[in-house]
Amino acid sequence: MIKSLQELDLKDKRVFVRVDFNVPLDSQGRIKDDARIVASLPTLRHALEAGAKVIVASHLGRPKGQPDPKFSMMPVAIRLSELLEREVTFPEDCVGDAVKKLVTEMREGEIILLENLRFHPEEEANDPLFSERLAALADIYVNDAFGTLHRAHASTVGMVPLVKERAAGLLVLKEVQILTRLLHEPERPFIAILGGAKVSDKLGVIENLLRLVDGLLVGGAMAYTFLKAKGVEVGSSLVEDAKVHSAAKLLERGKVKDVLIDLPQDHVVARELKAGTEFKTTSGPSIPQGWMGLDVGPKTVENFAEQIAKAKTVLWNGPLGAFEVSPFEKGSVDIARALAACTGMTVVGGGDSLAAVKVAGVGEKLTHLSTGGGATLEFLEGKTLPGLKALEIESAT
Repeated sequence: MIKSLQELDLKDKRVFVRVDFNVPLDSQGRIKDDARIVASLPTLRHALEAGAKVIVASHLGRPKGQPDPKFSMMPVAIRLSELLEREVTFPEDCVGDAVKKLVTEMREGEIILLENLRFHPEEEANDPLFSERLAALADIYVNDAFGTLHRAHASTVGMVPLVKERAAGLLVLKEVQILTRLLHEPERPFIAILGGAKVSDKLGVIENLLRLVDGLLVGGAMAYTFLKAKGVEVGSSLVEDAKVHSAAKLLERGKVKDVLIDLPQDHVVARELKAGTEFKTTSGPSIPQGWMGLDVGPKTVENFAEQIAKAKTVLWNGPLGAFEVSPFEKGSVDIARALAACTGMTVVGGGDSLAAVKVAGVGEKLTHLSTGGGATLEFLEGKTLPGLKALEIESAT
């Protein structure tokens, strides 16, 4: 059983909230997209209004276990203060005497954002002593960082049993509820759209989804591995040769399960992945020598959009092209618009898929934008997420 923070008495308690504020920054250290900060506001507001002393903690980027000004949480503290319309105290570290003193002196309704947890190598190592130091700051532990639940780190797993009470935040509860619905009681037809570069990243997810979905639409670079498995010429497109056999087996399994695994019917191709490069659209699924597939073509978009329009549930994870380079983002943006027109339940996860939704300007028309990348995939694969398991408490008999 996992408790919600709404079930706990938070008044005058030190509430440690693990969030996922791993936001993208530009070269000047400015926040490019504050969606992850906004996603945790309901949990933080609830705790503050309930009279808690709120200690917020997150990682940002990959600072390699040591302080690095490029990955300081300072811009996040400033943005959080603006969004909450209240002062957010920002100490120089996430543990230590100065942090302990600040926490001890906190009053009800005050909030602190700790410095980047990954400035300490002990965070990712799930070090027991570091876990103890974090736990010493709190009376109650709340995890609202869905995107980190698949990581067994000190702030997501190690410290949890060392704090008296534990609960899930509102964002985590919402994510788990929606993704559980996809796994156990989706309205049909249920269509999944998978993109991204690597088949190897999504083998387990595809295997699990073949038990659940009525159709699987595959795009992105991973589609070329599947096409090669079918004997289609893919030119110099990105292919995981070691996974061609696995892709062939999945195609066979799809036939056995009577689940159509739909691959691109045409492609936008170029000789190199570079902005402004010469590109063309193929007339069919094969790609000529010397050219690489970099996006799905218009026939594919039309086919995928027709299936999305008929669906009652749609899950999308992973871009359908080299989204980061123009003009190869078009397929993903068009699919985002097709999802917005769908009257069924629409769930999107993964950074580039969410970026396509943002470019298309259709976020408000979708049912749920998942904040998890790897965590979403592992949940859909049927794996146990360590951070979620850590929140479980034995129910009273």
